[in-house]
Amino acid sequence: MHILIIGAAGMVGRKLTEALVRSGEVGGKPIARLTLADVVAAAAPKTEAAVETLALDLSAPGAAASLVGKRPDLIFHLAAIVSGEAEADFEKGYRINLDGTRDLLEAIRREGQTAPYLPRLVFTSSIAVFGAPFPDAIDDEFFSTPLTSYGTQKAIGELLLNDYSRKGFVDGVGIRLPTIVVRPGKPNLAASGFFSNILREPLSGKEAVLPVSRDVRHWFASPRAAVGFLLHAATLDSAALGWRRTVSAPGLSATVGEEIEALRRIAGDKAVKLIREEADPTIVRIVAGWPRNFDTRRALALGFVAERSMDEIIRAHVEDELGGKIGG
Repeated sequence: MHILIIGAAGMVGRKLTEALVRSGEVGGKPIARLTLADVVAAAAPKTEAAVETLALDLSAPGAAASLVGKRPDLIFHLAAIVSGEAEADFEKGYRINLDGTRDLLEAIRREGQTAPYLPRLVFTSSIAVFGAPFPDAIDDEFFSTPLTSYGTQKAIGELLLNDYSRKGFVDGVGIRLPTIVVRPGKPNLAASGFFSNILREPLSGKEAVLPVSRDVRHWFASPRAAVGFLLHAATLDSAALGWRRTVSAPGLSATVGEEIEALRRIAGDKAVKLIREEADPTIVRIVAGWPRNFDTRRALALGFVAERSMDEIIRAHVEDELGGKIGG
């Protein structure tokens, strides 16, 4: 099996690559080749499979065709400009998040015109496709009415995935990822970054800024769960999706205050005291339009699983990123 990961240098891409290398197979099929593409070259893993790392912009002319021309059997499309940056740079957001996705789908369609080709494409969407006002829990019948450019770009991507799958050009599965916490590494430009910052930094003995009030509620899953969603989507019988090819992944609804209390239970008052509350009106405005809770019975019935408590999410970070140790 040949697997292509677009966005391989990002956090989820790196963790997905590690999981694939550990297993050595997908759905019982050995991985013979890995192609890792991103705007910066991803680190090549140690594996018996053939590995190619590429630095390219998916939205650049010919980039998608060059990747698809190698006919990967399974494609993970993770590349995107994150929410805050897409809102601040309108043209860049649409070029990367929409044009890049359309170019990829078109490259797959055209490749299939030369000889039969129907790869599984796993597309990462976002809960940002939904906009307020919200019900108590967003179910699978709720309208997609995003209130940000990023959410709009992802919603269009979902529609394209449906149509190209309906026409038989690709076998697509879309996953609306919750906000992923605790993200390792340094803060990025995502408006949601503070949800991770207020846990990750104190767990390492560093100060973190909280730009919203503690009663803000949001929808979460861990990086460990996100990789599980992607791997499950890779082998899922897509016939079970019908023509609604994108599902909202399961997760955990929690407030910022509940995040902080979970941090207190695991790392103590000393860690909590490292959180400095400093309101940011821009972040407050963006977050106000985000979903808070979901009814994901469809995804659960399809076999997707996630954590059930913020304590589980924090412990996963401590185990996976801190070697089980807390503090600077």
